[in-house]
Amino acid sequence: MAGVRRAGCTEMSGSAGGESRPTAPVVPVAQRRHVRVWFGEHVVADYRAEAELAERYAAAMSRRFAGLRVTNDPIHDPRPDQTLPGTRPQD
Repeated sequence: MAGVRRAGCTEMSGSAGGESRPTAPVVPVAQRRHVRVWFGEHVVADYRAEAELAERYAAAMSRRFAGLRVTNDPIHDPRPDQTLPGTRPQD
């Protein structure tokens, strides 16, 4: 399958001149997670980070707030974590 890149692989892509050049391997993007601490139906803490940092944060919040529910969900919408007012293009 020409032109297909796989993680950890390097393939050669042909050019019009008949020469081949290596293509860069596809590097998996770190999965971002959304950690929330809940007091009933109210969110009292909200945190977004890469999976490893989010897991550490969720574990720390579970210890700190033992009686509260802590969720650690994947982020499907790749939005920036937080932006300051006036720094977004529409501001």
